[in-house]
Amino acid sequence: MPVLRAAGMRSAGALRLSQRCTSPLVLRLQPSRCRQQTLLALSILPANHQCRPKSTSPPNQDSESSAKQAGQTPNPSPSLKGMLWRAIKTDTSRAWYVIRHTSFSEVMRRNPGEAFGAIVAVVGAVAIFVYCVYAYYTYFNSRQFTRYPDPVAQALRKALYFSNHDPDPQRALRYYKQALELCDQEGLDHFSDDVTGIKIQVAAWLENIESYQNAISVLENLLGDCKRWVEVMEKSAEEGSLPKLEPPPAVAAKEGEPVALEKPLENIWAKRSRLLAKAVSISVKLANLYSDEHVLERELAHERLVWAVETTLRETQRRAKEGPKEGEGAWMSPEEIGGSLEALAQSYQDKTQYHLALPLFFQALRLCQDPCHIALLMNNISTSFAEHPLIPAGDAPVHAMMEDSKTWVTAAEQRASYLASAQRWAQNAISHASEPQDEKRTPECDQACAVSLSNLGSVLAMLGKTTEARVKYEQSIALSKKFGFDDYAAEAGARLQSLPKA
Repeated sequence: MPVLRAAGMRSAGALRLSQRCTSPLVLRLQPSRCRQQTLLALSILPANHQCRPKSTSPPNQDSESSAKQAGQTPNPSPSLKGMLWRAIKTDTSRAWYVIRHTSFSEVMRRNPGEAFGAIVAVVGAVAIFVYCVYAYYTYFNSRQFTRYPDPVAQALRKALYFSNHDPDPQRALRYYKQALELCDQEGLDHFSDDVTGIKIQVAAWLENIESYQNAISVLENLLGDCKRWVEVMEKSAEEGSLPKLEPPPAVAAKEGEPVALEKPLENIWAKRSRLLAKAVSISVKLANLYSDEHVLERELAHERLVWAVETTLRETQRRAKEGPKEGEGAWMSPEEIGGSLEALAQSYQDKTQYHLALPLFFQALRLCQDPCHIALLMNNISTSFAEHPLIPAGDAPVHAMMEDSKTWVTAAEQRASYLASAQRWAQNAISHASEPQDEKRTPECDQACAVSLSNLGSVLAMLGKTTEARVKYEQSIALSKKFGFDDYAAEAGARLQSLPKA
């Protein structure tokens, strides 16, 4: 935010300028004009007025009390705002006087540096002003507002202004509510992207101001509405009584704006797919909010993730078995499905249920396309193998992927097999994190490499290979410090200190 700069306060009395001052920006007072003003001031005084010199002694300390006794109001002390305003006003008037009485050619001849700096400052100020006006106009008149009817758009502009530009939570919330009420009055579909987008924006704003419970409440209500609509629609489809969707009310284009092309009418199955995908995304977001340190509702977070993953896989299987309906449109992308699977796997890791996290990580790895994120998933698989509980052969989902699971006789053999798998996946993670170069390499690759080195050191320590583990820890510390991962460096350092002395 711009900060006002207080102008220097000037003392009363004669203003003396050094003779060495060569700048033409000098205020020259005309003596004759000053005398005329003085005579004029004396001539308008009443005849019985007595001129007395002002005393230079300090004022009487009892002047304020005597003024109160006489019924007079004492002069109020000037406020800081008033002093700043008077100083700015005085400096501006003096500068304007100098500009009017000084020719530009004279300034350029005597002080070209000062003149050039003044020109640059003025041009820069004008450019900044024009850019601010342009940015303001283009933002508040962009498609995100003009697609709504005018009353709704006006309320949204005010809500976003008091959310982002001049934060005022109460006024912002009032305008958000007003926008939703106006959507009802204008006949907008409650489940359209425009209306649900307003509710999601409200939840994001509440999260931003750290009102987590209110954000959760908004998203839970929206999730419940989407679920109920899908349930009613599926029941109607089974009964053969699906309603026909009516086109949304058209928003008239303003004068001078291009007429927006009409979107093709969304059929009932396309709307179901859109709302089901939105419900899955909202459920994953709710899981993140419930897992936040300000909320810490781990069980509720896990429930939302389980529902999201089950819904995603069930819909994927339905489409693969029955095929997509007419006009149904595409389902969630592989990256979105993999993100849901990974989130649930991490939730199982938080609950120390590593045997349930492993198959989800494998499914997410199969759907992932980003090479750097692949390295992170491999590291998580290594961690899950290293922490895998001892379960009878064939009872854990991952046992079907391990050929030697049928030959286990003792718990030590099973544990050694888990650690060997953890070592292989950690080495794979380091190898994949080192491959991407140039534009393909992201900070996620550096993160995966540093963490995988530390985890590999832990696996080697569990296997009793202390010397090799020490080397991996030192490499992880050096790499973490190089890329600024202080937390990883501290964790690897603590693990290094825990190793037995040679």
